[in-house]
Amino acid sequence: MTPPDGTGETVTELYDLRVTVDRIEGRSVCGMDVGDHVELVDSSRLRIPDGRHFCIYALQSVLPLLPAKQRRLPPDDWLERDCLVACPDPEERLIMRVERIGICRLRTEDLT
Repeated sequence: MTPPDGTGETVTELYDLRVTVDRIEGRSVCGMDVGDHVELVDSSRLRIPDGRHFCIYALQSVLPLLPAKQRRLPPDDWLERDCLVACPDPEERLIMRVERIGICRLRTEDLT
């Protein structure tokens, strides 16, 4: 939570995130290419560029980390420093990069 924003309401700041295919070290079987990405914006909305897709199995491996990456973390927290996540398919060895792309400000009372 942040201090009131001048309107007397408390505001929560969360980072918008982009998960990008950084590299594929094996054979690509899911049809994704290096550079393909999905964005998590406005706290809980996933966006995939038109005409593209993102493999649900790759996505499920990164999803548990995203709520923590959305928040400010202490500088010495391992999750503040690490940004790479591997897909669970051992033949594909797809590596994704999680990066912060903006800040979303939400009224705290609108959140659950």
